[in-house]
Amino acid sequence: MRIAFFSTKPYDKEAFDPLAKDMNIEIDYFGEQLTPETVSLAKGYDATCSFVNDNVDATAVKALKDYGIKAILLRCAGFDSVDLDKAKELDLPVLRVPAYSPEAVAEFAATLLLAVNRRVHTGYNRSKEFNFEIDGLRGMVLKGKTAGVIGTGRIGKATINILRGFGMNVIAYDIYQDTESDINYVSLDELFAKSDVITLHTPLTPETEHMINSETIAKMKDGVILINTARGGLINTEDLIKALEEDKFRGVGLDVCEQESEYFFEDNSHVINKDRTLQRLVSFNKVLLTGHQAFFTDESMDAIAEVTLNNLKNFVENGDLTNEVNLFLESIQG
Repeated sequence: MRIAFFSTKPYDKEAFDPLAKDMNIEIDYFGEQLTPETVSLAKGYDATCSFVNDNVDATAVKALKDYGIKAILLRCAGFDSVDLDKAKELDLPVLRVPAYSPEAVAEFAATLLLAVNRRVHTGYNRSKEFNFEIDGLRGMVLKGKTAGVIGTGRIGKATINILRGFGMNVIAYDIYQDTESDINYVSLDELFAKSDVITLHTPLTPETEHMINSETIAKMKDGVILINTARGGLINTEDLIKALEEDKFRGVGLDVCEQESEYFFEDNSHVINKDRTLQRLVSFNKVLLTGHQAFFTDESMDAIAEVTLNNLKNFVENGDLTNEVNLFLESIQG
């Protein structure tokens, strides 16, 4: 079995190479993203392996099918980078890693929450300049406050456990509720109105795109904290910036953003003409933006490599489609 591996970083090779050797899988690593322009690199392989910011649109999916690709492997939980309708039409399975380490992302969401609430990033920057003034760094005690969790999959549930550990009152919203759990589900409008903290843990779909916008922000409390470790497209960046200018938020912690595909996972400090919207976003002291690192732990990388390679092996040998995205979507919708 041969895999064309896209958007490669050194840490990918470190995680995948030992397992691939043991499983007799050959991997050729490409630094390029998988896009319609680079899809020809996949000729002669059995599968492709891509990441969150690749662009496997309908054109790319059709080309992969024509090249004889047997499976599109995603080394991530999110699947918005692939045209799933086209993949389904062409009977080309899209196999993801649904639960590499929910705790890793949940813990990072809590990290962002604590940091923006207590202005850790601002205090750190001051300390480097030997400015130890604390004016402007005041936060709030989380115990007794209400946290709204949007999306109650594995990561959302892990986040709920952490927030409950802080002594917070947790309410949640999900289109597909887990009725066997003790999660307190409310309507989305009620969540927006009651929450002191809102954290996003839902996939990016046509239904969830820009779910945080000027209309929904207006429904939130003044001084709310917003956390997003899911997908950048869940938030309308221009509407978020406008609300920040109007001092709507106590703090905003983001590990993802709409503009990330052009910048994240690379050192772009040398770029002169940087995206102006992104520059405006990071200019706010109340905003803490990190580069999609919530997943990035030892445990996650090991799990991602193991599940990704087993997805291919089990499919080729046994027709196993346990982690196939379209089948998953059909199961929760039907």
